[in-house]
Amino acid sequence: MSSGITTSSSLESIDGVMQALAGAGYFADRPLATAVFLSLRLQRPLLLEGEPGVGKTELAKALSRVLQRDLIRLQCYDGMELRDALYEWNYSAQMLHMRAAEHVHAGSEGVQELEREIYQQRYLIKRPLLQALQAPLPGAVLLIDEVDRADEPFEAFLLEYLGEYQVSIPELGTIRAASTPVTILTSNRTRDLNDAVKRRCLYHWLDHPGRERELEILRTLVPQAGAALTEQVAQFVNRLRSQPFAGAFQRTPAIAESVEWARALVALDTLDLDPEVVTSTAGILFKQRDDVAALTQDLARELLAPAQAPS
Repeated sequence: MSSGITTSSSLESIDGVMQALAGAGYFADRPLATAVFLSLRLQRPLLLEGEPGVGKTELAKALSRVLQRDLIRLQCYDGMELRDALYEWNYSAQMLHMRAAEHVHAGSEGVQELEREIYQQRYLIKRPLLQALQAPLPGAVLLIDEVDRADEPFEAFLLEYLGEYQVSIPELGTIRAASTPVTILTSNRTRDLNDAVKRRCLYHWLDHPGRERELEILRTLVPQAGAALTEQVAQFVNRLRSQPFAGAFQRTPAIAESVEWARALVALDTLDLDPEVVTSTAGILFKQRDDVAALTQDLARELLAPAQAPS
């Protein structure tokens, strides 16, 4: 395994991480940039937990662009098996090889030779974990996405990879990383992860962005929106996510939805938000019928009203 993660010189400080990620279209606050910096410096996997849509997956994509490494994604799901995550043998190719060789090999030594031949890497179908370990320099960014959706036994299987960047394949032995993969795990916290997994990772809870960070994101990703509309969208979504308003909804809008909303408002030539525009476009902010219905014009009017100064 290489002695360290090769990083861009711009990532040699926390400020550099923030600037580099911003250049890739991702606006990290200082605590998140610190977690990324330490993950790179210490060569430790980074576990990100938070509500869906707060930018966990996007961070891995941005790191891939900053580091100029391929992004390899393992999307976890209930019932995922080892062959989906690590490898499986190409049985068809092995059978063809055996048929071609059966007339060449004879006796017990011949059988052993045949077994050695069919369990070689050329018959191995590599899945994301193995692809990440064997990625050529400078290595890969591995995203283990929504790890909380996988079964608990899968977490036990991950321990060797997360702790030592290696895996064991019975027929081939231990395969170690050619270059340490930058590894990001995400969890929506649908269930608690095993403590052993957490111990092998750095941990960061990722929340919805604050108003200023959301403004930066909107200005960058939806430059067509005017300054006033961008300000209104950021203000509205942030108030909507805060109490007591957030309590009216099953799920408040994520970053991706606020960006999509801003784009939709631009497409509608909207210059200023009003209750009618808000309620008629609520299907972009929410994906649940009850949430759409909960955003009434009265509530929209209240959310659009100037905030009262604290007494």
